[in-house]
Amino acid sequence: MSQNILELKRQYLEYLEIEKGRSLKTVNNYNRYISNFLTHSKTKSPSDITYSKVREFRLWLNRQENNKKGLEKGTLKKQTQNYYLIALRSFLKYLAKNDIKTLAPEKIELAKTKMRDLELITRTEFQKLMKESDKTTLESLRNQAILEMLYSTGLRVSELCSLNEDLDLTVDEFSIRGKGEKIRIVFLSNKAKLAVKKYLKFKKEDENKKILNNALFTSNKGNRINSRAIQRIIKKRAAEAGIMSRVTPHTLRHYFATDLLQNGADIRSVQMLLGHASITTTQVYTNISDKFLKEVHKKFHGK
Repeated sequence: MSQNILELKRQYLEYLEIEKGRSLKTVNNYNRYISNFLTHSKTKSPSDITYSKVREFRLWLNRQENNKKGLEKGTLKKQTQNYYLIALRSFLKYLAKNDIKTLAPEKIELAKTKMRDLELITRTEFQKLMKESDKTTLESLRNQAILEMLYSTGLRVSELCSLNEDLDLTVDEFSIRGKGEKIRIVFLSNKAKLAVKKYLKFKKEDENKKILNNALFTSNKGNRINSRAIQRIIKKRAAEAGIMSRVTPHTLRHYFATDLLQNGADIRSVQMLLGHASITTTQVYTNISDKFLKEVHKKFHGK
């Protein structure tokens, strides 16, 4: 009797959530990726999954247009296509682990992708971005504290948004729960601590504030700040500083990593500071860092 593929998928997703401790966002993404394959291939049971069906699905993926706002029209990026394949391969590994006959997971190879395009800025641009505002308002102090925190810690923007007011600023470090619910230690510079202290002092003295929670960084309406708001803050700050390059919260995370590597930090330490599960992910910063230094040398040396 053949086993129902939808029931097995449900069991697999529960396994991801409970045994593997994956976040609900990851579980939902995997559900979407696998469901797309099952629907496209009309798969009813594990034995229906064949190499030819996977190949047909890959061709279909490769011809899909991206529909994300702000992106140029074109087919799905290779990395996006790989997300589907990674999820499917993980599902097949789960089936094999439970002695369910299906396609061998190692039959699925990921598409080769080009080196990630990292958003890098020069040191001069970085200094312009980080220059303190002459204004002393709750908003300006908050924005400065956000920038200093991103650069000092290398936090992802979602991790920054999750911070609360009870952050201990008497020490130089704190723990953060990152991707995959993994906890890591990040470190605060004196400049970052000072910026946060100034912001919190002003925040407490502001009689007109409407704080609805204990979030460290809040919007003008008193709600916990979100990633989109921080993106807008940094985009506006870069424009005011006259920076032509695209600058996002992740740009500061990139700068944090490349700055450490260029100044002699070993890649394994940078991996731990960034919270990367695989050192392969961190390796891209080494490649980009070397390439960026070469471009800077070519542009400015001997002029």
